[in-house]
Amino acid sequence: MTEVTALRVAQLPQNSPTPFDLQPDRAHLDGLAEALGLLGLRKLRFSGEITAQGSRDWLLTGHLGATVVQPCVVTLEPVTTRIEAPVRRLYLEDWQPPEAEEAEMPEDDEAEALGTVIDPGAVMAEALALALPLYPRKDGVGPGDTAFAAPGKEPLTDDDVKPFAGLSALRDKLKKEQ
Repeated sequence: MTEVTALRVAQLPQNSPTPFDLQPDRAHLDGLAEALGLLGLRKLRFSGEITAQGSRDWLLTGHLGATVVQPCVVTLEPVTTRIEAPVRRLYLEDWQPPEAEEAEMPEDDEAEALGTVIDPGAVMAEALALALPLYPRKDGVGPGDTAFAAPGKEPLTDDDVKPFAGLSALRDKLKKEQ
């Protein structure tokens, strides 16, 4: 599954962009699909460039395109989704993580620490994971009703947990009898 795509920062040109165009082979697609829990992954492409920002920082911009197949959250049938997403990462030499145990998420969630390499392949996998639909649903399928109970027990329904609905029905019955 691993395809070497890392670029050494020390070898990147300061005065011109470094383009990249990743189109993983079938083995890499299958490995990535398995890692992300997908039923299938095809037509994955990540292209863009890395440019210097000032004298010490770097900017990766690109476009991610993929066709993914996931199970429907209601029926478990395959759902195919086309993903087209812009990608932007800013690598900062002096980036510092929050020091507090609990800290607010910064507005700029695209910034991260600059290491010795910038890996468009790793960014591609991360961007794909973030772009996946959280609750894929087959066309025409509603939220679905689920009922769980111990063996031999009657599962609770939505009506069972609405006590006033039963009172309303009792009131209507009493009105008819009068």
